[in-house]
Amino acid sequence: MGTLPSAQAWFKFGETTGAKLMTDQMIAETTPENVSDVTTEPDYEVVVIGAGVGGLYQIKRLVDLGVRATVLEGDDDLGGTWYRNRYPGARFDSESFTYGYSWDKELLEEWHWIEMFSPQPETLKYLNFVADKFELREHLQFNCYVEQMVFEESSCSWVIHLRDGRKMTARFVLTAIGPLSVPTMPRIEGVDSFEGESFHTFHWPIEPVELAGKRVAVIGTGATAIQLIPEVAKEAETLTVFQRRANWAAPLNNRDISEEEMADIRKRYDEIFAACARTPGGFEHEPDRRGFYSVSREERLELWDRLYDGPGFGIWLQNFVEIFMDEDANAEFSDYIAERTRRRVNDPQLAEKLIPKDHGFGIQRVPLETNYFEAYNRDNVHLVDSSETPIERITRTGIQTSDQHYEFDLIVYATGFDAFTGAFDRINIRGVDGVTLEEKWSDGPVTYLGLLVHGFPNLVMISGPQTAATNFPRGAELSVDWATGLLGHMWSEGKKRFETDLAAEQGWFDHVVKMYEPFLLRTAQSWITGYNSNLEGHEYGKTRYNIYNGGGPRYASRLQQVAQEGYEGITIE
Repeated sequence: MGTLPSAQAWFKFGETTGAKLMTDQMIAETTPENVSDVTTEPDYEVVVIGAGVGGLYQIKRLVDLGVRATVLEGDDDLGGTWYRNRYPGARFDSESFTYGYSWDKELLEEWHWIEMFSPQPETLKYLNFVADKFELREHLQFNCYVEQMVFEESSCSWVIHLRDGRKMTARFVLTAIGPLSVPTMPRIEGVDSFEGESFHTFHWPIEPVELAGKRVAVIGTGATAIQLIPEVAKEAETLTVFQRRANWAAPLNNRDISEEEMADIRKRYDEIFAACARTPGGFEHEPDRRGFYSVSREERLELWDRLYDGPGFGIWLQNFVEIFMDEDANAEFSDYIAERTRRRVNDPQLAEKLIPKDHGFGIQRVPLETNYFEAYNRDNVHLVDSSETPIERITRTGIQTSDQHYEFDLIVYATGFDAFTGAFDRINIRGVDGVTLEEKWSDGPVTYLGLLVHGFPNLVMISGPQTAATNFPRGAELSVDWATGLLGHMWSEGKKRFETDLAAEQGWFDHVVKMYEPFLLRTAQSWITGYNSNLEGHEYGKTRYNIYNGGGPRYASRLQQVAQEGYEGITIE
C-alpha cells in the first residue's frame, strides 16, 4: 500500500473548536488506489445505513478519501428526521446556525438561514442543497430498507439483506439510523378500527392534510405535540388533546434572520462552533456558574426573566448548574416556570392540568413551544385529562374514554419513539456466533464510547446509544470524524477486522451509569432513561442508559485520547 496518514492525523481535535477534518494535503495523499488495495472481496469497503444528517456527512468523508462506499436509505429520498417529520410546526429547537454542518467554509458562506429556528421544509431544503453541492446523490441508494445484517467470520465482512430480496457485502458498516426514528403507537384497543384518517406524526403525509372543518384529536403532549397543537388549532373546527402526563415547556421565541444578521453570523462562525464545542450540550448557551445559592432571589429572578424571554434552550442550558442536581434549587425554578405558565392560560383550573406535578423542569429534555399554552385559550381547543378519564378504546368513529365517547374525523398519534435502540432492533443484526444485538441489548444498550459493541466487529454506530447528549450535528460530526479516523488507521495498517474488548465496553458502561448518578435526570420518565409506556420492558424504574451525560467536551476528550493511544480498548487484526 501507499503511505497513509497516521492514526493521530486521521482524527484530530483543536483545543477549543472540537473535531477537525483532515487537511486537503492528507486527503490528496489518500488516493482511491490506496484504499482499494485493502480488499476487493466485498461489494463495498464501507456501507453507511441512513441518509440523514449523520449519514450525509459520513459519505462525504468517505467520498473525499476515494473509498468504495455507498449509503443505503430506506425512504425514497434523503433527510432522515427532516424527511419524515412533516407535521405542521416541525422545526429546530437548536439555533439554526449552530445546527448546520461546520466542516466547509464555502457552504457556511453560501447558505442563509431564514429563521432563528429553521422549519422542517427549509431544513430539508438545506440537506438537499448539501447533497447536490458535494455531488453526494450518486452515492445514495433509496428504497433500500435493511432487514438483516450478518457478520461472516470467514470473509471478515457483513452480509446485508434488503427488504426487496437483494443482498450485498461490506467490510465495514456505519449506522446513521437516528436516535428517534422508530415511532411507537399507543397500546390502546381498537387502533385499527377507526374509519377516519389517522397516523403517527412521524408518518404525516407528504400531501397537504386538510384540517379546516375537521374534528381533530391529538393523543399525547410530548415535544412533537407541543409543536403541532398550536398549528392544528388555527385550522381545525375542533381540536381535542388527550393528555396522559403534563409536560413542561418554554418559549422558543423564534424570529426571522435578516441579511445583515446573517452576514454577522458568517463572520462569527469560528466563534460559534468554538462555543458549541466548549459547552456541555453543544449549543452557544453556557451554564451560569455563579452558584444558585451565591446570588440573591432577586438576581435569580432577573436571570430567569431574561432567559424566559430569550431564544431557545437558554432557559434550560444557560441556567444555574444546581437546577440539574439539587432538588430544592430545581423546585424553586420549577415554581417560577409554573407561574409563568399560569399567566398564559386564561382558565386557572386548566392551567393547573398543564403544569407537571410528577417531575421538575429540566429533568427531561425541555420541549420548546410557540403559543402552545395560548392554544388552550381558544374556544375550539379542549383538553381531556387521560389520567382522570383514561382512553378505553378507539372506535369506528372516534375515541371512547371512561367518561364519554368523542367523535372525530382525524386522529393524530403524537405518542413518541422507541428511542436509540428501536432502529437497531428493527434490523436483525447478528454478530459473532450468531448473537443478535437485540438479545444483547434486551435490558438496555451496552457500548464502548457509544460507537462500538463487543461481539459485533467492523460495525460503528454514528450517534449511537451512549454517545454524548448534545446538539445533534455537533455530536454527529464527532462520531463521523472518529469513525473515519478508525477506518483510516485500519487501512494504513492493512488490517481487516476491529472489535472492542469486553473489558473496555464494561468500563464505558460503568462510566455512563456513574454520569447519571449526580443528576436529577436519573429519575426522568422519558426516553433518556428508556421509559416508554407503549413498549414492553420499558417501564419506569427499569433504567436503560441511552445517553452519555458527561457533556460534549468530556466526551470529545475521551475520543481523542482513545485515538491517540492507538485505539485503546479495541482489538485490531
